[in-house]
Amino acid sequence: MKPRVVLTHWVHSEVIELLQPACEVVPNLTRDTLPRQEILSRTREADALMAFMPDRVDEDFLLLCPRLKIIAGALKGYDNFDVEACNRHGIWFTIVPDLLTVPTAELAIGLLISLSRNILPGDWFVRGGNFRGWRPRFYGAGLQGKTVGIIGLGRVGQAIARRLSGFDLKIIYTDPHPPPLHQELQLRIQRVPLDDLIRQSYFVIVTCLLTPETLHLINAEQIAKMPTGSYLINPGRGSVVDEEAVEIALDQGRLAGYAADVFEMEDWAREDRPMGISVGLLAKADRTVLTPHLGSAVAEVRKEIEMEAARSILEALQGKEPRGAINHPCLFSSAGF
Repeated sequence: MKPRVVLTHWVHSEVIELLQPACEVVPNLTRDTLPRQEILSRTREADALMAFMPDRVDEDFLLLCPRLKIIAGALKGYDNFDVEACNRHGIWFTIVPDLLTVPTAELAIGLLISLSRNILPGDWFVRGGNFRGWRPRFYGAGLQGKTVGIIGLGRVGQAIARRLSGFDLKIIYTDPHPPPLHQELQLRIQRVPLDDLIRQSYFVIVTCLLTPETLHLINAEQIAKMPTGSYLINPGRGSVVDEEAVEIALDQGRLAGYAADVFEMEDWAREDRPMGISVGLLAKADRTVLTPHLGSAVAEVRKEIEMEAARSILEALQGKEPRGAINHPCLFSSAGF
């Protein structure tokens, strides 16, 4: 019998074509996230699982799926997945670390410019039939001469800094693990403590990982230190930013705007996560730009991410160490299929 592979979300047809010669593929043919119980039902007898950002895998899940040899994440961030539990159960866990970097960096800059230049309110104004020629309206903020602070200088943070370098501005960053000095010099960036970054930056871009230490790293206390009328952009992880504090800061005028591609409700590993985006934040359409997790939503990139996850599955089922593995499961057998 062929090993069974469960795909929790819709994928490009080329991915199924790659897997089918060697595997029994159980796809999700809809564009929706399946209920957890449905995913569990499909995975109980599965040898491999291709997982996506909305999924959550924990000890209870793995106990009910004893045949699993690999969980291949078609993703980069994996705080919704218990990697230590995968180790204990002898299951490989893989990610796709590089392909999301450039699209996410591009989107972050798009969010920044859309927010600070009032592109969405201007668009609504024109579409509403209100435009009769130039008037002194929708004055926003340009980038030239400003200071941009990047929180987290991993691959995405570096890609953002590289793309911002042509805007004639100052870039500072904070990260407990800085890149080599020559990379700082190439990017023309300066490392500063978090408090200094918060106090100095007209634009703050959050790209760090979600960990217990970074949960609500940007909270009411930190926002109060930001220059009045500054902008906050979050293309990284929703729960790094306290959305309630952002809503209050927008009401008070401390923040001029907030842009986000990620939200607290998406962080399924948090037992206390909110179930949705607050009505108050959604109502501030003139001071926010909110996108539905479009960071990697570039067609050719998404297909290649899925293909990389599929290749990881095939390698693991052949008894090899799969590409993108971030663990070394102690019970894994190299018997292959």
